[in-house]
Amino acid sequence: MPHDSDSAVAIVQEQVQRAVREREPLCVTGGGTKRFLGRKPRGTPCSVRGIEGIVHYEPTELVVSVRAGTPLKDLQDTLSASGQMLPFEPPAFGEEATIGGTIASGLSGPSRPYRGAARDFVLGVRCLNGKGDVLRFGGEVMKNVAGYDVARLMTGSMGTLGILTEVSLKVLPSPACIETRTYEMRSDAAFGVMTSLLS
Repeated sequence: MPHDSDSAVAIVQEQVQRAVREREPLCVTGGGTKRFLGRKPRGTPCSVRGIEGIVHYEPTELVVSVRAGTPLKDLQDTLSASGQMLPFEPPAFGEEATIGGTIASGLSGPSRPYRGAARDFVLGVRCLNGKGDVLRFGGEVMKNVAGYDVARLMTGSMGTLGILTEVSLKVLPSPACIETRTYEMRSDAAFGVMTSLLS
């Protein structure tokens, strides 16, 4: 898997370098499940799906490094097998969702007010910049930032700052149980209930 993924990175890198020479816009894609966000995608498709696999996962350290084209579901299944989860509960919008697209879109799920947003759990990234150079920012520990925190800046950038090839994330233990409650009420009353739950 590492060899195949390294080859896939090289292919994308070559595509970026060619696009620079020919002044050709690229449309970075993973699973294509977030196309409804932002402006209408344009440019030649540049897929990261071949850049996949878990690079490093140490459950006792609560850290995972994963390649950008890895299906989100595969990562979640791996974490679940060790009783862990992505704390920001990312919405997938389909089985084809990738972890790269998840971080690039910056979307977080219902636990955001309590645990934090996706960007709060990004420890480091590897990416290709607009010239096709391979860059690395951050690492695999919480306190390793000196200068600009570019790794977190990539979260929600929709591929405009670079093409993610690898992401290191902090994970947390899964809760022992989950309970969902639904209420039917007016919006002003709902606001009061939500506010009370935050305290």
